[in-house]
Order: sequence, then C-alpha cells, then structure tokens
Amino acid sequence: MNAPIEAGLAPYVLTDVRDRVCTITMNRADRFNALSTSMIAALDEALEAIGRDGSVRVIVLAGAGRAFCAGHDLTEMRAHIDEAWQRTLFDRCTAMMTRMTQLPQPVIARVQGPAAAAGCQLVSMCDLAVAADHAKFGLSGINAGIFCTTPSVGVARNVPRKRAMELLLTGELIDAHTASAWGLVNRVVPAGELDAAVDALAQSIARKSGAAVAMGKRAFYAQVEQTMASAYEIAGRTMACNMLDPDAAEGIDAFLAKRPPKFR
Repeated sequence: MNAPIEAGLAPYVLTDVRDRVCTITMNRADRFNALSTSMIAALDEALEAIGRDGSVRVIVLAGAGRAFCAGHDLTEMRAHIDEAWQRTLFDRCTAMMTRMTQLPQPVIARVQGPAAAAGCQLVSMCDLAVAADHAKFGLSGINAGIFCTTPSVGVARNVPRKRAMELLLTGELIDAHTASAWGLVNRVVPAGELDAAVDALAQSIARKSGAAVAMGKRAFYAQVEQTMASAYEIAGRTMACNMLDPDAAEGIDAFLAKRPPKFR
C-alpha cells in the first residue's frame, strides 16, 4: 500500500526547530489532522529524520486548526474494504506510534483541541502531554461500530484498566482535567497559556544532558513492561553505563562545586 500523493496541497507536516526543540505540526486542519496513509507516512518520515538530529533535544507534536487529531481517516478506510490494505494501514500506524517511544528525544504532545480514537492513541504514545483546558479526549470508534483496539494499547498503558474500558465501551469524550486526573496528560492550562507551558516543559528537558535523557528514556521503555527482577537488571545496567558518560562526570562535579553544569 503506497501513501497517495495529493498534488498541490501544503505539506502534511511542518517542522520548526528553535532553541533545541523541534515542533512537528500535523497540517491538515480541514481534515482535523486525520491519520490518513499520507499523514502517517509524513509523520513517520519527520520523526525518523529528527531522531537522527543530535542538535534537537526535545520534540513537540502539535496539530493545526481546532483539533489535535480526529483519529484515522474513515473516508479513506471505507474506500478500501480489503483486509490486506487495512492490516498494512494499522501496521504502518503502529510503526509510527512506537517510533516515538524509540527516539532519543522526549516527545511532548501539545493538545489544543479534540484528540479522538487514534488521535487519543497519539497522545498516549507521546512521552508527555500538555493540554488546553477545553481539549477533549476519547476512544470514540465504538460510536461508528469500530472498537478502538489499537488505540487501547497506548491508552491502557497511561490510565487504569477500568478507565480505559470506560472510554472504549462508551465512546464518550472526557475533558482535559479528567484526562489529567486519569493520567493521560501531565498538565492542563488555559488555551492562551498552552504554548508557554509547552515551551517551559520542553526547555526544562532541553537543559539536561541529552545523553542521559536518551539513555534513560530507552531504559524506561525497556523495563516498564518487565517483571521487577528483569526491570532492575535493565535499570542497573543502564545506570552503570550512565555513570561512565562524560555528562555524568560533569554533572556531579558541577553539583559538588555548586555551579551550573555544562553538558555536551
């Protein structure tokens, strides 16, 4: 399955790098940034390229227009009633979603509007999320006769099991404060303060050792699904390697000398 090329349209995603932070913006406001095959391909390509850029310390994922992401493109999906096509779509979407957890840089979702179905999944697969107070979240596929099975994988790793099942079975949207209380987002702020809040969080991370953050993120996802014994094995091995990194030596020396660290 090849992603269709739509001649004459603006890019599916826009990227902007400032102060070691790269913002990736889904750029189909008229389609509520739906995850069509083209959008998935564009996001995956952008994430892969930024992951190789050592000058970028943090990635912000944003959506243009009123919605963050409305989920999969149902019009496109309905036009391809073919199991092989559908399976390829979900395989490619899964690869893009999991890539975010595999990148060395933390990914922050900037949620300015509704995040539904696979859009909610997208938020759940980001490392962190900041939402405007009017944003809505939900696994709404059941309303169209589609159980949000793939979105449930990420969401159920963010919120308690019964909360996930409530979202899956009712298809109802929850508000940003409820999403925060359930663990889907980190912070909720007034819409006018969203960019400042995202930037403050991003810069707080960007000032840290990039090597330590990358190493720690990789270890976090490696251990979080393991048994306690296996998790500690992974964590201990990573800590030992971290201690041998020059940034760790600089950080400790700076702490002991009561001065700001100068990380690479």
